[in-house]
Amino acid sequence: MSRIGKVPVALPGNVTASIEGSVLSVKGPKGTLTMQMMDDISYGIEDGRILVRPANDTKRARSFWGMHRTLVQNLVTGVSEGFTKVLEITGVGYRANAQGKNLKLQLGYSHDVNIPVPDGLEVKTPDTTTVEISGIDRQKVGQLAAEIRRWRKPEPYKGKGIKYRGEYIFRKEGKKK
Repeated sequence: MSRIGKVPVALPGNVTASIEGSVLSVKGPKGTLTMQMMDDISYGIEDGRILVRPANDTKRARSFWGMHRTLVQNLVTGVSEGFTKVLEITGVGYRANAQGKNLKLQLGYSHDVNIPVPDGLEVKTPDTTTVEISGIDRQKVGQLAAEIRRWRKPEPYKGKGIKYRGEYIFRKEGKKK
């Protein structure tokens, strides 16, 4: 029995949810998100909560139960509060600059790296070594952050590269003489 799946998803006062056919739609102050419902999972809305239960007693239904409850929770959190990922850039000459719908990165390559920002996401650069990605869809926010980080992952000797805020980089000792 899923301990995560048993807990109903609470709807804040400014968020509404509806089920139309096989689509769960959640609307809030930041926007609207939809999710395709699975046949093995049953969804219900009652008393300002969304209930997620397995529709039958198959292994597939039980294995997807907790994940789908978390996906519903992400919809509710996204339309009410939104999601934010913060990247920190470390290295001499490494910098970032948000220019409209593009993010321009200087990462030690012979050319600048231009990354287009997808619709529904907002990228800010409070200073040249910090990138803040925010939006209502958790998957899109995390995907863009991972794509930006992939250009220059942190290396273990000097710690240069792009890392998530709060991420610990395991440091190695250099060569001894």
